[in-house]
Amino acid sequence: MIDYLRLTPMGLIAGQNRYPCSIGRGGIRSNKIEGDGATPIGDHKIVGLYYRADRIAKPNHWATPIGPNDLWSDDANAPEYNKLVRTPYSFSHETLRRGDPMYDLILVTDWNYPNTVANKGSAIFVHQWRRPRYPTAGCIALSRKHLWDIATKICFGATLSISARNPALRK
Repeated sequence: MIDYLRLTPMGLIAGQNRYPCSIGRGGIRSNKIEGDGATPIGDHKIVGLYYRADRIAKPNHWATPIGPNDLWSDDANAPEYNKLVRTPYSFSHETLRRGDPMYDLILVTDWNYPNTVANKGSAIFVHQWRRPRYPTAGCIALSRKHLWDIATKICFGATLSISARNPALRK
């Protein structure tokens, strides 16, 4: 089982494996704010695992299927900021059940969750990349195969470590 992930300039280390990955277009930062595109420095816990049951098998016993009305609030003015919400929802949000495969499998971190601070940043996920090494809005992204490999072995509460000692990633 995987209980520790570490982001390095050479990829994401999970167990005995190193996987190529993408990070936020804003690099890694200790002072993350909503919309900056940065991946936040720190030790983050994996507190959720969501998957598209209509597209893939359940990856882990603690995984939760993504429903057709599932959204993630990214509106700092909303009381549900940085939390799972459902339609109808009038505040700004991300749709979890997307037409593309990017969110077919999502590991949710505890960055600014569950006790949120407005504008500190939302939805720091580990998800499938758009294409190899293409930057994200702040998440960590991997190939579908590598994400699946991690999701099938990861423990609830595993630590994702993003260090300031990675000068190649810092901006």
